[in-house]
Amino acid sequence: MPDHSRWRAPAKIAVLVDGALAAARTSDDPWPPLERAHLLSQPWAWTHTRVHLAMLRLAVTQRDPREIVGQVIRLAVGGPGSLAAKYPAGNTGRTTMRLTETAPLPADIADTLGPFTPPR
Repeated sequence: MPDHSRWRAPAKIAVLVDGALAAARTSDDPWPPLERAHLLSQPWAWTHTRVHLAMLRLAVTQRDPREIVGQVIRLAVGGPGSLAAKYPAGNTGRTTMRLTETAPLPADIADTLGPFTPPR
């Protein structure tokens, strides 16, 4: 049985997401590592949701009402979107991008995700 499904990322991806989340907790600017975690997490519902929870916590800490509302919305749609394989690849997960906006993945992330991404 594979170590992942549409719910949880495979171990290699989970380690990278956990590392990005840890980096966000100690960084002077936590958004770039959170965005990286988001890009890595999108194909897997629980992993994706965990990243949006971390983003919401940061938005609350920063008292950013626009980002708070955006993260609440993304929490509602992110997991189901991952389960249905309907997510905007390359989207950073922030309100600086529209909810359905796509973008090219950084090459290292695209290479990392390639063998693991569930079929869409």
